[in-house]
Amino acid sequence: MDIKLKENERIDDLERNNLKIIQDPKRFCFGMDAVLLSGFVHVKKEAKVLDLCTGTGIIPILLSAKTDASHISALEIQEDSADMAKRSVLLNDLQDKIDVVIGDVKEADKYFKKGSFDAVTCNPPYMIGKHGLTNPDDSLAIARHEIKCTFDDVAKNAASMLKSGGSFFLVHRPFRLAEIFATLQKYKLEPKRMQLIYPFVDKEPNMVLIEAVRGGRSRMEVLKPLIIYKQQGVYTDAIYDIYGY
Repeated sequence: MDIKLKENERIDDLERNNLKIIQDPKRFCFGMDAVLLSGFVHVKKEAKVLDLCTGTGIIPILLSAKTDASHISALEIQEDSADMAKRSVLLNDLQDKIDVVIGDVKEADKYFKKGSFDAVTCNPPYMIGKHGLTNPDDSLAIARHEIKCTFDDVAKNAASMLKSGGSFFLVHRPFRLAEIFATLQKYKLEPKRMQLIYPFVDKEPNMVLIEAVRGGRSRMEVLKPLIIYKQQGVYTDAIYDIYGY
């Protein structure tokens, strides 16, 4: 399909199922965290999935290839990012499987029926406070900092959208784990599976993947650590497998 690009935009090859995505390098481009989250997600066949804070739609697009979900909805507050996501959906001829909605996570029930999803995914803003924040209206700042929503907002609305027994999958930073677990349990989202991500085997973890189940019982599986690099610039076999190379 012939899709018109705007100034500074480019089409990037995801190197999986011939999928592509439109991005603007002057705005926020997806990172490894989104790819790792897409590999961590597991859903039943014909599941309905909702991706919160979807950005340019990387997670729904990857999940269309990695899962048997019947439909994936995506919610994004920034109009420019949502527009790129919508055009990427058309570019990949996925309009029957993915729909992108412009809206606020805090008002998710305005756009979707409560308790209607089997799974919710989210790669939320990680940073709190004003650390490293220069322009609160900048698209990069909104993607990285809790400006438009907090983790409490994300967890509350993820729980609201999930069916009983449905799963919430997220990627975040380990330094906020205590807060993340407390917030999830506050909204009856029981942590069931966790995996720490290490850049190198001898470094501290810099990401964490979590699956929480709405109304789940208290018992969590801690998966073996995922190491990103064997050496500088060389991924481990596990990372190549997640990327699909």
